Amino acid sequence: MYLFGASGHGKVIKEIIEANGGQVEAFVDDNKEVNECAGLPVLHDAMGLSPMIVSIGINRIRKVIVERLSSLSLQPSTLSFPTAIHPSAVVSSSAMIGEGTVVMAGAVINPGVRIGKGCIINTCSSADHDCEVGDYVHIAVGSHLCGTVNVGDGTWIGAGAIVSNNVSICPNCMIGAGAVVIKDIKESGTYVGVPAKRI
Repeated sequence: MYLFGASGHGKVIKEIIEANGGQVEAFVDDNKEVNECAGLPVLHDAMGLSPMIVSIGINRIRKVIVERLSSLSLQPSTLSFPTAIHPSAVVSSSAMIGEGTVVMAGAVINPGVRIGKGCIINTCSSADHDCEVGDYVHIAVGSHLCGTVNVGDGTWIGAGAIVSNNVSICPNCMIGAGAVVIKDIKESGTYVGVPAKRI
C-alpha cells in the first residue's frame, strides 16, 4: 500500500491501515524537499505503485491527483484505490462505500448510505440512514448528516456542522464549521451560521 500525500492526513490513514493489519510501504509526494513522513520514505514518482490511497485533505486536489495517476498508469487495470476504514468505525452492512474513500475512527455510517469515491468521512462524524454522498466530499470531524441527506460532489461539510433530514446540498459547496443546514442548498458557495446562509 502507498499513500500519495506526505501530510498529517496521511499519518492518520497510515495508522488506519496498520490498525487493520496492513502495511504502508512508502508515501509519495510532489514536494521533492520532503523525504520522510511518519518514519517512512517519501518517493517522488508514483509510476507503477499500487494500491494507492490519495491522502490529501483538500477535495479538489485529491480529485486532480486521482485523475493524474489514472491517466499516467501504463496498465489502468492494475491501478487500484482501496478504501480504508478504521476498526472503531461503525459501518452498516447495507452501506456502499466508493473506491479511495477513507472512514476515520469513531465514524458511523448507517443503513442505506451511499458514499462516492475519494471521500473522507472524518473522526466521529456520521451519516444516518439513506444519505447519498457524492464523489470527493469531506465530512469533517464531528459533523453529522441526518437521514436522507444528499451531498453533491466536491462539497466540504465543516467540523461540527449538522445537516437536517431530507436536505440536499448541490456540488462544490463549503459548509462552515458549526453551521446548521435546515433547507436545500441549490447554489454553490460558502454557507455559515445557524441556520446556514450563503456569504
